[in-house]
Amino acid sequence: MMERTVVIDCFPDSVARYAATHTIVAVDVIRATTTAVSAVTSGRRCFPVPSLETAVPLAARLDNPLLVGELGGNAPYGFHLTNSPAQIAPRPDVERPMLLLSTSGTPLMWEARLAPVAYAACLRNVTAQADHLAGSDGPIAVIGAGSRNEFRDEDALCCSWIAGALLERSFGAADERTAELVATWRSAPVEACGQGHSAEYLRKTGQVSDLEF
Repeated sequence: MMERTVVIDCFPDSVARYAATHTIVAVDVIRATTTAVSAVTSGRRCFPVPSLETAVPLAARLDNPLLVGELGGNAPYGFHLTNSPAQIAPRPDVERPMLLLSTSGTPLMWEARLAPVAYAACLRNVTAQADHLAGSDGPIAVIGAGSRNEFRDEDALCCSWIAGALLERSFGAADERTAELVATWRSAPVEACGQGHSAEYLRKTGQVSDLEF
């Protein structure tokens, strides 16, 4: 049996360090994993893709897909919606599969597919995710998407809430950085998500509904 440890890391390229041995939990609170989880919660299939080059042929194979996403903050040409959980959650057309593209979150989810088991987590499912992971027998890597070489506040908070819940259930911290992140963010209020650069960007671009969501 493999050791029950949890590690917190960041950025899509870090997945390669863990994919062969760890369960991967991908976290991009603002906004990709929140959009994905909101879509799946409503009964919609979700297909995260890392690039337009991957998106185009996949879209051609899907039946009337809803194209959702952003690159550099802007929805690509021909997409129906930006990467918005507030817009996707109330839509009634749940029979349409959603193809999801984002700058950093969907590349992280795409890389995570190489792991034996992978999940997408956000603040909507953080408690359920931790409860489910508590039954795992092996090591777990909780990885934030990051942006512009920054481990964003909202992702650090979500990752630390998951890791902290696992530490309470007989998991060990895989390294000192993980223990430090949990100590820093474990008791932080959810409102801390509104203080980082991601939240600032949503305010500046008139997308406060996603921040409130």
